[in-house]
Formats: sequence, C-alpha cells, structure tokens
Amino acid sequence: MCSLPESPISMELIATVIDLFIHLDKYLGVIIQSLGGWTYFIFFMVIFCETGLVVTPFLPGDSLLFGLGTFAAIGFLQIEWLLILLSIAAVGGNTLNYAIGEYVGPKVFHKENARFLNKEYLDRTHRFYEKHGGKTIVIARFIPIIRTFAPFVAGIGKMNYSRFVLYNVLGSVVWVSIFTVGGYYFGNIPAVKANFTMVIFAIIIISVLPIIIESLRHRNRMAKNNGVKRE
Repeated sequence: MCSLPESPISMELIATVIDLFIHLDKYLGVIIQSLGGWTYFIFFMVIFCETGLVVTPFLPGDSLLFGLGTFAAIGFLQIEWLLILLSIAAVGGNTLNYAIGEYVGPKVFHKENARFLNKEYLDRTHRFYEKHGGKTIVIARFIPIIRTFAPFVAGIGKMNYSRFVLYNVLGSVVWVSIFTVGGYYFGNIPAVKANFTMVIFAIIIISVLPIIIESLRHRNRMAKNNGVKRE
C-alpha cells in the first residue's frame, strides 16, 4: 500500500513562514535596504492581504507592525507614514473581507434545509453581529487568524454596514498604533533588541492566548453539561 508523497511546495512554504517569524528583524532589514521607498507599498499589501483575504491568515500582523516600528525608531522608516498607510491597509482589508462575505453568504446559505449551511445559521449569524458585532470587530483585531475571519463572517451575517465601518476604523487605527508605536519606543531597548526573536514569540503567544483560554472554558462548560446530563 503506497502513500502519497508530501508536497515539497507546501513543506517549503511552511518552512519559509516559520523562518520568517523567527528571523523577522533580519528579513525586514534586507527588504528595507533593498527596496527603499517601495518598502511602504510591500508592507501595505502584506497588512491588506492579512486582513482582507480569508486564504492568507498566516501572514505576519502584530509582529510585523512591532518590527516596522523598531526600524522606524532607528531612522530607516517614517513612523508617521507607517501609521497612516498601515491603518488604511487594515481598514481596506477588512472592508474587502466584509464585501466578500456579504457576496458569498447568500450563495452558500441558499438552501432552506441544508444540514450545515442552512438559512437558519445565516439568520443566527446576523443576529449575533447585530448584537455583538462592534466589540467582535475591535477585539478580533488583536487575535491572529480570528481577525482575518471576523469581517468575513460579519459580511456573511450582514452586520449593519455603518456600524461595521465605525468599528473597523476604530479597531484598525488602535491595532496599528499600539504595535507600531510599541516597536518604535521599545524595540531598540538593548534587552529587547538582543532577544528580538523571543519578543516576537511573546507577542504571538499573548495574541493567541484569548483563543486558548476561551477554548479551555468551552471544554469545561461542555464537560460540566455532560456531567449534569449523566446524572
């Protein structure tokens, strides 16, 4: 019985992504020195795609903003331009993601009695985003992967567009500002600079911590409910 060989492209992609995260400061230095003014456009597109395309949640977000702020502090980039352009990229990415979700939703949930994708689930999603959509859009900004899917789901659930725009802009500006300014003021502290990789890992871990905590809480609730049912 033969097994299919592992895809060399996928393995290389995974290895590249891991190496990018581990040596982010080195990659940023090479890109900035090589591309000059085009650097702003490249990282604008990275943030835009990370927030705007459901298929690219693996792109760096928090760590990239922190790293760019660090390079701005030593004069390689302008902090003002970073804040403006990356905020626009984040807002634009979420807006595109919402539009895709809004377009896809009715087509995916078109069957009234489909087992997994029926209209009832679409209606529930709509009600959830009408009630909790604002804080979901803002909080999701600080959680990797979730921030890529939140605006997509908001579009599927047809969250009120005016409310979406308000919280999208608010969340985007706050997210970009916190991590970029954080890198600007703390990235070049000797202890941080000497352990830059560890700092990046710490940022990633702190970012995904809410997912882990909520997952554990969900498991505990399920275990308690199962225990009650058995009794």
